[in-house]
Order: sequence, then C-alpha cells, then structure tokens
Amino acid sequence: MELFREILSIDSTSGRERELALWLCDHLESPSRKVMEVGDGTLNLLFCWGSPKVVFCTHMDTVPPYIPCSYADGLWRGRGTCDAKGQIFSMYSACKALEAAGASGFGLLLLSGEETGSHGAKAFSRTGFQAPYLIVGEPTENKMVSAGKGTKSFGLCFKGEPFHSGYPQYGLSAVSLFNEFCNDLKKAEFPLDPLLGETTWNIGQLRSDNPQNVLSAQLECRIYFRTTFASDKPVTEYMASLPEYIGVTPFGGDTPAEYFTLPSFQSAPVAFGSDAPHLTGFAHKAICGPGSIKVAHRDDECISCEDLRTATDQYVKMFQEINRL
Repeated sequence: MELFREILSIDSTSGRERELALWLCDHLESPSRKVMEVGDGTLNLLFCWGSPKVVFCTHMDTVPPYIPCSYADGLWRGRGTCDAKGQIFSMYSACKALEAAGASGFGLLLLSGEETGSHGAKAFSRTGFQAPYLIVGEPTENKMVSAGKGTKSFGLCFKGEPFHSGYPQYGLSAVSLFNEFCNDLKKAEFPLDPLLGETTWNIGQLRSDNPQNVLSAQLECRIYFRTTFASDKPVTEYMASLPEYIGVTPFGGDTPAEYFTLPSFQSAPVAFGSDAPHLTGFAHKAICGPGSIKVAHRDDECISCEDLRTATDQYVKMFQEINRL
C-alpha cells in the first residue's frame, strides 16, 4: 500500500495534476508508455501491455481542497481516496497481476481534467486511438454501472435595476428575479424516467456584489442539471423558453447513456457523470470501481483496503471474462 500512500500524498487538484502524471510516469512499470499533452498544461498517460483489447481508465485530478491522507484500522482517508486515486491504484494492481499471470492485450489510461469538464478525455479522443473495450473507474461500490445520467450546464445572468433598498418599489432586485426563477424551476415537472428516476439540478458560482443597502443590479450563476433519458430534451427546451430578462449561456454537457455490463457482476444505475461519454473509439464502455459516491467530494472522503482489494480482483476477472467473449 506504500504506492497508494505516495499517490495520495501528491496534490492533484484539477489544474495541478501534471506533477502526479510525471510521478506516475516515472514510477509505474509497463512494457510501453505514452505521455500526451492535453493543451492546458496537464498530461494524459497511456500504459500498454501489448495491443489493448481492454483499456482500464480513470482520472488523476481531484476536487478542491487538497486533504492530506491518513490511515487507520483498514481505512484510508483524504482527498482522492475514492475519487479517483483508489481507482488508479486498483487498476494498476490489476494490470500487474495480469502481467504476472502472463496475460497481455490491456492498457491503463490516466486522464486529466475529469472534474472540470473532461478536458483530458476529449483531448485523448482526438488522438484517434481505438480499442474494443473500455472500463472507467469511478466510485460505484464495485458494482458495474448499467446506466448513467446526463449533464447540462448553463450560465445565467439576471438583470435588475439598482435602487436604495429603503425604496424597493422604485427598483428591481436581480436577487428577487433569481428567487422567482428557482421557485418556478422547483415547480417544473420534468418526466420521471423508469430507469434513472428524477431530474435534479444544482446552483453554483453564485455572484451578486451589491451593497446590502442597494438593490442588486445583476446576479450571475451556473446551473447544472443531471438529466435522464426522459428529461434530457425537455430540460434544454425549458431553459430555451426562459424570459428575456434572464440571459442564458449553454455550456454543453453529455447525454444519458447505458453501459456494458457482465452478468456475473452486480450492476446498478448512477446519477453522476464520468469521462465515459467523452471517450470515443471504444465499442463497449463499462464503469466500475471501489469506494462510494456518498463520500466523494466530501471532507470525510475515504476508502477501505478491502474495497481496493475487491476492485483489483474484479478488474482481473472482468478482463478474463471479456477475453472469453
């Protein structure tokens, strides 16, 4: 587990993952490796054992803030333990186990920028690389993902009319317009999906710099939807129908998708995104990994040694079963 400790000790918050990539390039062993510039100062890495039929893949970047690792009673704590440095460790361990057993025909792809728009995945897809099978590592409690929600991101700008807050009747608060928008959105009835359930949304990057005694002239924010097969198009249509006083800037996203599963492994749908939709060139895509999404992005992020060992064994078995298809 010393390798895992060293991986966790490197701060790879999105935008800073180049240091981790260079360290991994120096310390992970494989017959061949390729270092690829993403174009924003970060790197992608591809380790190969022969010509890959199966590519294991996960990301090197983490959400902020960096939290140093600690270990006690079989549990690793700290940033990236389950999202997704645990996946790096388990996937590499599986590759080394397969190598020791004399197997070949697999690879390990480590990407940058997953948490901030899958920039590394998009850059890798532009290389034209192809392989039949892709297994993406995310915290899925070691279950294979049967389907995943899509994402849609929009920038919003509410325009008000500033005025002395003692006389609100003579102005228009952008904050009030924002509140009205949120209340209307809560009442919106997007279709319920039989597989992926409800559509959810979250607001971030909220800014309104008005003094407390002046009505807000402008409020800006980002809204991020988790869409289903039933709601992906209705969400886009809803945002396009907003009144003119709300400026809407679409930032894209991805669509809901079904994923490759193997009958001998447990599977379940998930509500989070991954690099999988942005990785082209693979006929079959799977998502599976150790750890729980319920502690990912939290200050108490953690993963157990048992989960890591189970994931390693499962990745080996997945490769073996795929080879028999």
